[in-house]
Parts: sequence; structure tokens; C-alpha cells
Amino acid sequence: MGQHDHRAEVREFLSSRRARITPEQAGLLAYGGNRRVKGLRREEVAMLAGVSIDYYVRMERGNLSGASDNVLDALARALQLDEAEREHLFALARAAGPGTQRRRTPTSVRPAVQQVLDAIGDAPAWVRNGRHDIVAMNRLGRALYAPVLADPRRPANTTRFVYLDPAAREFFVDWDRVANDAAAMLRLEAGRDPHDRGLIELVGELSTRSEVFRQRWASHDVQYHRSGRKRLRHPVVGQLDLDYESMELPSEPGLTLNVYTAAHGTPTADALKLLASWAATQDLAEVRQADPDQT
Repeated sequence: MGQHDHRAEVREFLSSRRARITPEQAGLLAYGGNRRVKGLRREEVAMLAGVSIDYYVRMERGNLSGASDNVLDALARALQLDEAEREHLFALARAAGPGTQRRRTPTSVRPAVQQVLDAIGDAPAWVRNGRHDIVAMNRLGRALYAPVLADPRRPANTTRFVYLDPAAREFFVDWDRVANDAAAMLRLEAGRDPHDRGLIELVGELSTRSEVFRQRWASHDVQYHRSGRKRLRHPVVGQLDLDYESMELPSEPGLTLNVYTAAHGTPTADALKLLASWAATQDLAEVRQADPDQT
């Protein structure tokens, strides 16, 4: 990301956060009746953050270089940023500083991590990097995400599937929410590592081929994806209402482990058992195809 692109990123993020806050939400009197700006004025943000209007204008024009943590904290409070937005602001400020180092985006896992995945026998589990490439899976994870893996392109990328594969709207019951989440997670990653060439190319591809992605990307929303409910419509076992947990791997910076589970005795738990049986059958068929002498 060049200096011009980074300044534009900062400018659009700050102005979009300012535009969503009303004076009433900020604890200010709405005076003047006809306000010409949506949300807070720049001088109101400056006042709330305890900085001069000139200094805030400089920041909103894209110049965060030299901003102290105290100033960034004050700005985050003034703009009522949530945890993910606050991290994004600090990441943008770090990227504005000198000597910013590009992070390496992992595209594989150590054998020990794959062993952990394989040891999770009754729950789909997989590992992704920050740009949503699938870098490792267990057997049940491969079975669950069979529609995603149907595209021969590797590494498979879940956000590319969401936006560019028509099958995604059938696979994800709550497709619109999933699409929002995917774009917001990518935007957060772009702040962490603005020089990731693979991520830049992915965003370029999605922006070129998907009007919906362009709209979601332009919102500058960011968010975490740590836990929750995901509803899938699997072509073999039908609808699955899964709980998911996403955990960063401390020993593998940049990688996240995702595990899907279902409460015991629920229809989804029964469907996962059926999916596991189907996956075992598929694996056996592949072995026999590779070696017809196998019994």
C-alpha cells in the first residue's frame, strides 16, 4: 500500500466513523437545527478528543504519523470505537510510522498442528490465515466445506467463495451476514498488514468481480470473528446449526483455528455423525480409485 492509499484509508475510516455518531449520542446539544454534515462535525470530534481542530483535521486528512497512544485512545473514545475499530485505528497509525515491516502470511502448518486437527475426530476443524486462505483441515472439516473445496484453485479461500461462487448463497443460510463479516474481517487484516501482496490481489479481484463486495468494502467496517452461530445448508446432510469458536494460535502467528460443534442430542449433532460416515466413505472410495487392489 502506497502513502496515498494509506492516507485515503485513514481519511475514509475516520470520516465514516464520525458520520455515524449523532450529537445526542456524543452527549452534545444538537444546535443550529439544520446541520450540513451527517454525524459529528470535525470541531466536535476535536473537542471530545481534547485536541486542536487543526490537529484533528490533519489526522482525518490521513496523517496519523506521530500520534501518541494517548491521542489515539482519546480519539477512539470520541468516535465511540469498539474493540476491533480501536485495533484498526492503532494499526493504521503503526503503518504510518517509519520502518513498518511486512508480516509473513503463513500458507501451511507444522505437522504438529495437523496432528491436533486430526485428533479432533467428531468436530469439523480447520486453520486459516488472515486473508482467509484455508491452510489445513481435518477430515470432517473437509467434508463440511466440500462446496468451498469444489473449486480446484488452491489455497481455497472462503471469502472468494462467499462473493464469487453462486453456490455460497445456498450453502450459507445467512449469506448476507456472512458476506458482511467476511469483508469486515478482511478490512481488519488489511490494517494489520497493508503490504500483504496476496491480500491486495484478493481485494482487487473481489472488487473487480463483485459489486456487493465493493459496497461492503467501501463501508470501512471492521470486526472480530471469535465465536457465534453459523447455519449451513450442506448438500449431503441438510441444514446444520453449528456453534463455532475461532482461536488464534500463539505458536503460529497469523493463523486461526476454527472448530464447529453442536450440542449433544440435537439434530445437528446427528447430522455431523452422518457427515463423518459420509466422509469416511469418500476417503475409502478415493483410496480404492488410487489403488484398485485395495479391499
